[in-house]
Amino acid sequence: MRIREITQYIESAAPLALQESYDNAGLMTGNPDWEAGAALVTLDVTEAVIDEAINKKINLIVAHHPFVFSGLKKFTGKNYVERTLIKAIRNDIAVYAAHTNLDSAGQGVNQKIAEKLGLINCQVLQPVKGQLKKLVTFIPVEHAIKVQEAVFAAGAGHIGNYDSCGFTAEGSGSFRGNEASNPFVGEKGVIHTEKEIRFETIFPAWLQNRVIDALLNNHPYEEVAFDIYPLDNTFAGVGAGITGSLSQPVSETEFLEILKSTFNTGAIKHTALLGKPVEKVAVCGGAGSVLLNNAIASGAGFFVSSDFKYHQFFDAENKIVIADVGHFESEQFTKELFYELLTKKFPKFAVHFTEVNTNPVFYF
Repeated sequence: MRIREITQYIESAAPLALQESYDNAGLMTGNPDWEAGAALVTLDVTEAVIDEAINKKINLIVAHHPFVFSGLKKFTGKNYVERTLIKAIRNDIAVYAAHTNLDSAGQGVNQKIAEKLGLINCQVLQPVKGQLKKLVTFIPVEHAIKVQEAVFAAGAGHIGNYDSCGFTAEGSGSFRGNEASNPFVGEKGVIHTEKEIRFETIFPAWLQNRVIDALLNNHPYEEVAFDIYPLDNTFAGVGAGITGSLSQPVSETEFLEILKSTFNTGAIKHTALLGKPVEKVAVCGGAGSVLLNNAIASGAGFFVSSDFKYHQFFDAENKIVIADVGHFESEQFTKELFYELLTKKFPKFAVHFTEVNTNPVFYF
């Protein structure tokens, strides 16, 4: 199987357009046309992980964290990033990372955490904005269903738990072709009026080329009239963090024990307990301090995340309990996410979990 097939499938679930501006998701080393017989999934890419791939004769590593975030000017092996990069290139190891795009994906990192904690009635904590567009086009009545189905198949028309969402209204369209035209209906040089359907639907911005291709390839007209409108709507199913509810309330100390067990950590940094039962919980894998106000506004009793600085703990203001479970610990289930994603689509493709513990933090 070509690496391109694998990475394109991952990006269909976690589009690169969802990554943060500072991120470097995507294929970092290797050639997308290389054949890959197996993949090694990991949270981080280190020299030890590259060595593991070499020993297991695996030429594709799928990671959550990119090991190169900014431009490199020299390749002397002076730090682990340069050494890891040199070793990967020297041994023809392709490295692919799905990072903040996978964090924000509808079935991504945070949904996996929510699943592990048994949260129900989940909603995105901070939905993305500016990633939706609307298509409006005009189709002759007899061809309307064919065109609509093609556009929906290209990924348009999804709203929450519903697909094939669109609106139609019947009217009349007029046009006159010049001598160079080849009209589907009517005659050159003569104004023609045709009964048409005005069809409109929404789609994620990153699917625009695919949606337009589906429209043009299935519409019968020589020249297809259509408009694309940017929308300011929030994309409810995509974004940072997640809130959800426990199936039944528990005490704060009970919930802390649940967190210790779920994330397999011996220590959790947290703010003062509030003496209230825990029912609604907000979570964010990785460094989630920027979402604290969103978590408070959601009405959650706990915010489970990591990488809070000392003074940021004061910002809880006795309105919520911050539970810092550790960066690696909060994202450790991403390996399972990759495994499930790849084996569901490619059941005969071998996916291996790394045996290297890449967590750089230890507890005494």
